[in-house]
Amino acid sequence: MSGHSKWASIKHKKAATDAKKGKIFTKLIREVMMAARNGGGNPDSNPRLRLAIEKAKEENMPAENIKRAVQKGTGEGSANQMEEISYEGYGPAGVAIKLDAVTDNKRRTASEIRSVFSKNNGNLGEVGCVSWMFERKGQISIPRAGVDEDALFTLAIESGAEDVASEPDFFQIYTRPEDLEKVRKAVEEGGVKVKSALLTMQPKTTVRIEGKDAEQLLRLLDALEDHDDVQTVYSNFEISDDLLEKLQKE
Repeated sequence: MSGHSKWASIKHKKAATDAKKGKIFTKLIREVMMAARNGGGNPDSNPRLRLAIEKAKEENMPAENIKRAVQKGTGEGSANQMEEISYEGYGPAGVAIKLDAVTDNKRRTASEIRSVFSKNNGNLGEVGCVSWMFERKGQISIPRAGVDEDALFTLAIESGAEDVASEPDFFQIYTRPEDLEKVRKAVEEGGVKVKSALLTMQPKTTVRIEGKDAEQLLRLLDALEDHDDVQTVYSNFEISDDLLEKLQKE
């Protein structure tokens, strides 16, 4: 299984810690704002905003906070001039990394992201250097506990999913972007609890990493995720479950 979905599992485990730091709410508010700015403040006609609001609710964000974020995005409330920007580069062993950020100072953010790459044996590249290695997909995360894998696979595929990946703690259902909402509803109506549903970037090819390269890469990805301006991080690494578990314990 690719590191892409393994990294998604790692991020689920980090969520509680990130919430305590206040980072989760900051990132979610920015996503709601940008979704509203780019597609309008009505979630019924703005799929990105609908997903952002659902994710905010999953993290128990107060409704008033969500409302203010939507208003800021549509210009009804005061807000700094935030911009969306993507960065691309390489980690140890040539692993491709793509990340999305929201910032009010592109020069500062670019400098800081470059520094994170260089400090962790990576290199920030030019726009387009790795984006061709990824494709947009819908991703639905299902906690494994109490879920029959065969039944879930049948339910997902029959509702329009493209694939179901098995991880130690989660099942990951992948869909075409336009089918994400339809498949999520079908899964929930089938009695399966959904942890999250979002649009992501799935790697077309993967790079196998081991030893020190794996250790350095996970540190790099974690540092990028921890940056205040970074919203999402994607990578194309491949790693064994045993090594991943070992590195997480160190």
